[in-house]
Amino acid sequence: QVQLVESGGGLVQAGGSLRLSCAASGTVFINVFGWYRQAPGKQRELVATITRDGITDYAASLKDRFTISRDNAKNTVYLQMNNLKPEDTAVYFCNADRLLEVGSGIPRWRYDCWGQGIQVTVSS
Repeated sequence: QVQLVESGGGLVQAGGSLRLSCAASGTVFINVFGWYRQAPGKQRELVATITRDGITDYAASLKDRFTISRDNAKNTVYLQMNNLKPEDTAVYFCNADRLLEVGSGIPRWRYDCWGQGIQVTVSS
């Protein structure tokens, strides 16, 4: 199965910035890339999405501080997070809503693929 691997998380001071990356393995074509997050004791929530053509959507509370982007040639999506706040602390997950795996053999569609998640901790 195609793997989505997040990187770039860690500990940052409030007001700082962090950039998350999520790379898909193999030769693939991904429709919509998304970032989601889940804080302890809370439901997983949408952070941002981006279509293959670059159309973006954000959670209303985050649109002024977070920026999603993608590099289709590298099968990678990014999340630039600025002016981080303690309430941004969560596990962040990368998602591909549908993905065409080409690599070798017969092309196959995969649906609702998730990364393992990466911790972002913002200290005050």
